[in-house]
Amino acid sequence: MPSFERESNRIVIAGASSLLGAELKSLLEESRFAAADFRLLDEELAAGTLTEAGGEPAVIQPVEEGSFERARFVFFTGSGEFTRRNFAGAKRGGAKIIDLSGGIAGDAGTVAWFPKLDAQLGRELRRDAAGYVVPSAAATEAAALTLALSRSGLRKLAMIFFQPASEAGRAGIEELESQTGELLSFQNIGQPVFDTQVAFNLLDRFGPASAQKLGAIRERWRAETRACLGEKVALPFIQAVHAPVFYGTTLAAWAELEACANSAKIAEDCRSAGFVLTDESDAGPSNVSAAGETSIQLAKPEADPSQPGSWWFWGAADNIRLPAANAVKLAEMLT
Repeated sequence: MPSFERESNRIVIAGASSLLGAELKSLLEESRFAAADFRLLDEELAAGTLTEAGGEPAVIQPVEEGSFERARFVFFTGSGEFTRRNFAGAKRGGAKIIDLSGGIAGDAGTVAWFPKLDAQLGRELRRDAAGYVVPSAAATEAAALTLALSRSGLRKLAMIFFQPASEAGRAGIEELESQTGELLSFQNIGQPVFDTQVAFNLLDRFGPASAQKLGAIRERWRAETRACLGEKVALPFIQAVHAPVFYGTTLAAWAELEACANSAKIAEDCRSAGFVLTDESDAGPSNVSAAGETSIQLAKPEADPSQPGSWWFWGAADNIRLPAANAVKLAEMLT
């Protein structure tokens, strides 16, 4: 690693026009990196977008020769394909690379990380990794719950994640918003992003002309979850469903545990894995209650009386804030 890394004050956000990139920048500006020299990069299509960094006007630039030079950290927050195209160039620049796109999940030399993961795996954080993968909210929930339940003799785990429109970026949010208004006004709906009605509708796939593919999203979550778990435990079954909400990933899960598992121990194992269990007297976790939070909310585990050892789980997390906050925490640890 070049010696300038310790002296450099430059932070590159590659994928800066995305919701995740904007959230990450905001959190970095509130952290110990507030005085950093921010460089904002993105695809050619987003280049030239006027924004701000460090309280000053800034223009998002395309990736060019030398874009990653003298960077202390490079955060990838765009598409996985954009990350894969530019990963080698970022490595040559000598920066610490933190990927929030899933583009390098499972690549040789990379390390997956979120709070509590190292403790659950019984390892120390590697500081010489080729890159660091901060998983999506869904994959973080999947890996954390799998590791927590493995302490109670986990046999099977099936998870359904309800994905919000914000996973498709600002265009996805705008389409859900416009469709909602159009349907309430009995108008024909526009559907350039999802190629189907997403307002007031639950779906396991989008229209055939949509660039958004729930199957591809599901595969990303699986890859990120595998990168977190390694060979320690079996990969859970993961399904993705569209939910007609703007923000927040919610989770419904069923687990088969040892027959002797009890609610108190399961709850304590989940707390140790980083979940915040909601009080039974409060409303359960939801995409609304998770908004703006940096932790994963989980309802009290419920036993299924139809079969001993069967348990149901319900949780929620902010799909934008959670990975962005985890990336900032990781950067602070690597400093």
